[in-house]
Amino acid sequence: MWMRTTCNLEFQLAYPTPLILMLRARSGPRQWIARESYTLAPVLPVQEYTDIFGNLCQRLTAPAGEFYVRTSADVITRDSLEEAPGGGFVDIPDLPDNVLMYLLPSRYCESDRFGNMAREIVDGLPLGYDQVAQITHWLRESIRYAPGTSAFPLSAVEVNLQGEGVCRDLSHLGISLCRALSIPARLVVGYLHALEPMDMHAWFEAYVDNHWYTFDPTESTLRGGRLAVAYGRDAADVAIYTQFGPPATYSDMQVGVELLEVPPG
Repeated sequence: MWMRTTCNLEFQLAYPTPLILMLRARSGPRQWIARESYTLAPVLPVQEYTDIFGNLCQRLTAPAGEFYVRTSADVITRDSLEEAPGGGFVDIPDLPDNVLMYLLPSRYCESDRFGNMAREIVDGLPLGYDQVAQITHWLRESIRYAPGTSAFPLSAVEVNLQGEGVCRDLSHLGISLCRALSIPARLVVGYLHALEPMDMHAWFEAYVDNHWYTFDPTESTLRGGRLAVAYGRDAADVAIYTQFGPPATYSDMQVGVELLEVPPG
């Protein structure tokens, strides 16, 4: 399907402020960026680099006062996503080198504290994809998805104790449960068509059967219409903006996803 995504940020800054933005998606097997617009006001120098996870990052120093970021992209993405019931567990010695980091505990995913719980949730299931599918089902049944309730990321331990959270919080718990079973898992941030309420969205991927598969505990069924912008171990790696120095007064963010009936001309 063809989609148009937009993300507009507005800052009010008391001082010149170093920023790292993460708002440009890469083309890949599941998505193709056909057109892209990225505007800063006021215009200023930007240095772009690729981080250790393969994400495109923009480094700049925003001036004091009003600062705007306007992004738009026309993309073709999949209507549906691959599923692999019965997909096998990948033994640790057979994992690619760049996947190993997604086995380890991280700031918001304390997987070393979830071993017993993870084994109870997947008891009796074959190793691999079916375990992750059961974890996702358990999250939908046990942790309340509550958009707008978390102003800052919660760790997996906090989400489990609280019993509710936003999309990234549920994903943190899902990732931790997967890693506790030695299944690599990573956080994804991006856009989802027809998300309600509309906002940037987070889900997770797990590495089974020698492939990354998508899982989304906030949706009743797995569906396509996604544009992935950033991948990482947890929310600390995939912030759409990171600011340094005195706190910025962040006044507005507007996100949109529009289905295009015909390819853009």
